[in-house]
Amino acid sequence: MRHKVSGLAAALAALTLGACSMLHGLGGERPSAAAPQRTPSGASVISPELALISDLPQGDPARQAEVFQATKDAAESTPTTTNKLRYALALATPGHAGSDAVAAERQLSEILARPETLLADERMLAIIELKQVEQRLVLESENQRLHDEAARNTRDKLAAVNHRLAAEMNENARLRKALEDAQAKLEAVTHIERAINDHTGGEPKTP
Repeated sequence: MRHKVSGLAAALAALTLGACSMLHGLGGERPSAAAPQRTPSGASVISPELALISDLPQGDPARQAEVFQATKDAAESTPTTTNKLRYALALATPGHAGSDAVAAERQLSEILARPETLLADERMLAIIELKQVEQRLVLESENQRLHDEAARNTRDKLAAVNHRLAAEMNENARLRKALEDAQAKLEAVTHIERAINDHTGGEPKTP
């Protein structure tokens, strides 16, 4: 998670420098009037969000639940863009009971549907997190598919083994019945021969 936060910070820093260079080349053009009026500079704009992503998975379950619930309550009671973004990030962060990639994807998509309400760093953070959530959902879907396929293959193999076992048992039963019939016929023939021998006094009959 610390590597993840570091990567996010590095990506945002590079984008911020690129944006500054573009503005300088345009003669210091000011941001559009439609942009949010929150004007903190540098990485400090999203420092609380980065801290949330880093710290949320680190605490014990009780602390994780407390932080997550506080973030959720803030988004519901005071649904500012910042609070909604923090809640979406909490949903997107794995490693705690409140993590929900599907809900995070929905929340981040809704927030990014109004990019004018976000500062540049917030918007880039939301984009990065959305891409990571989408990749996570793809991987989870593939993992579930493989799990289901393995389970299905196991069931198919087990069914094939059971079918073969049943066929072998039926064949054994058929052979046993055939053997019993043959023994019964042999005993009947032996009984007849013995009866004939007894009747003729054991002397062979001459033609």
